[in-house]
Amino acid sequence: MSGLLEVEGLQTAYGDSQVLFGIDLAVGPGEVATLLGRNGMGKTTTVRSILGLTRARAGTVRFLGERIESRAPDRIARMGLAVVPEGRQIFPNLSVRENLVAFAARRNASADPWTLDRVLALFPRLAERAANLGNQLSGGEQQMLAIGRALMTNPHLLILDEATEGLAPLIREEIWRCLDTLRGQGQAILVIDKYVQRLVRLADRHTLIERGRVVWRGESAALAASPELWQRYIGI
Repeated sequence: MSGLLEVEGLQTAYGDSQVLFGIDLAVGPGEVATLLGRNGMGKTTTVRSILGLTRARAGTVRFLGERIESRAPDRIARMGLAVVPEGRQIFPNLSVRENLVAFAARRNASADPWTLDRVLALFPRLAERAANLGNQLSGGEQQMLAIGRALMTNPHLLILDEATEGLAPLIREEIWRCLDTLRGQGQAILVIDKYVQRLVRLADRHTLIERGRVVWRGESAALAASPELWQRYIGI
C-alpha cells in the first residue's frame, strides 16, 4: 500500500445484500490508478464507500494517513477528495462560469492552484460557452464541466466514475488528453472506465474486480500483455 488513499478489506452491503467482499485498493501521490470491471461488479459502490456516501460494513479507508470510513461525506470532501460522478450532476440552471466558481476551494495548498482561468484554458470549449447554462451543453461539454468543477476544489485526489461513458470518440479523446495533462502536472487520479487500451497508457497500476472481489492487481505493462484479462473481467 502507498500513502494517499489506502483501502483495505472493504466490505459494503445494501441491506442484507452484500456487494463488496474485501476490496483492497491504493493510490499514491501523483499516481494514476484504475478500478476496472464489468457493470454491476461493485466499482461505483467502492467509490461511494470511499466517499462516505455508503457506509462500509468492515475494512478500513485511509486518506492522507487518516481513517475516514466513519466520517461524513462533507468532511471527506473537505480533506481534498473530489469526484466526477457517473451522470456528471452539474447544475443545469447555472452557467458554466457559475458552476465552476461555486466550488472553488484550496484543499491542496501545496499544489499550483486551479483557478477559473486555468480550468478554462484546460478546456477551451468551456471558455467558449462560459455564459451558457449547464443544460445547454452537450454531454461531452458537461463532462468537461464536471471535471473542471472538481479541479476547482484543488483536490489531493480526483476520482472519475465512468470517465468517458457515452461520449463521442472525438470528445472522449479530449478527455484523455485532459487526463494526460493532469498526470503530467502530478495530480493523483483514480479512474473508472472501460477503455483499457487508453488506460494502460495513462495509468500506473490497475485493480480488476469481479462480483465485489479483487481478481487481479498489477502495473500497466502486465495488463497490456494480458488481453485474456480484458476478455474475462472487462468484456473487451
